[in-house]
Amino acid sequence: MKSEHSVPTMKDVAKEAGVALGTVSKVVNGIPVGESYRLRVEEAIKKLNYQVNSYAQGLKASKTYTVALLIPNTEEPFFASLVYHINLALLRRKYRMLLCSTDFDSDQEQEYVTMAQQNKVDGIIGLTYNPHLQIEENTPFVAIDRSMGTKIPCVASDNFAGGQLAAEKLADLGCTNVAFLRIGSSLDNEPNKRKAGFENGCLSRGLSYEMKILNDGDAYEEFESFLSEHIQDGKLSFDGIFCVTDRLAYLIIKTLRKLNLRVPEDVQVIGFDGIRPFQGTEYICSTIVQPVPEIAEMCVNLLLQENLSSKPPLVCLPVTYAYGGTTREPDSLFIRIS
Repeated sequence: MKSEHSVPTMKDVAKEAGVALGTVSKVVNGIPVGESYRLRVEEAIKKLNYQVNSYAQGLKASKTYTVALLIPNTEEPFFASLVYHINLALLRRKYRMLLCSTDFDSDQEQEYVTMAQQNKVDGIIGLTYNPHLQIEENTPFVAIDRSMGTKIPCVASDNFAGGQLAAEKLADLGCTNVAFLRIGSSLDNEPNKRKAGFENGCLSRGLSYEMKILNDGDAYEEFESFLSEHIQDGKLSFDGIFCVTDRLAYLIIKTLRKLNLRVPEDVQVIGFDGIRPFQGTEYICSTIVQPVPEIAEMCVNLLLQENLSSKPPLVCLPVTYAYGGTTREPDSLFIRIS
């Protein structure tokens, strides 16, 4: 005898609806049936509270409708925004996201990739820091910001154009001697192109510039020493600074104020990323905005695309400039790079 607490099966739905088992299967899998049959099956599903085992259903169809996302963490606002928009893009396509937070650990990245493959995910999207990441050939993979070979598409902002735009904007705002500050991974990646773009922008506009570049793990105090060395009679020799991320810009602004320098009155600062403390609030600094929703949409589109040979090795999406209070502008202003 069937227990009143047992989980209802497809057979129970068929019996309740008074239809064949195959009819229930068609309704559950979205295959057209007669309208009256569909309504009876749906009513029975609702009455019995029948739950479709989409994972088992997916395995039968060689799909699990699950995608793994490798991300360094969800603490940094830029990474958190990527997670949010990639999840939305997947949900719109009836896919689920398996979130893997790696904390910049190369070994952890490989373990997550192995776990994702064992769980038969339909693909992986990864913002990774492991240059030797091993991925099975039959596992679709899309990288963010890191080129991992011609067979793996990489989606990124147009970092070169963003660096150039930052230099040109500082020049437009009256700067004549600027600094480029960077701290980040020594790995070859798309964000490294911000430096070349900035140099190009400075050269095209006749800006004098100096660079201070640190790698992850270097002491942040080196930036403070660098800036202090360029102060004479209380005045900083730079009238503009481009920081390679908004996070760095935030820390540099705090350091400048500690050195009794005003932002933007004494020195104007532009960051990169487009970070907001909360959705819909103002940017934390004047910044080059990465198009996160478009990055997410492109990653998901490429990952779920069937024809692997038609996937481009690199997709660069346009960036914008946004006023955020650390440059001498009264109102928000957007300039798009096409």
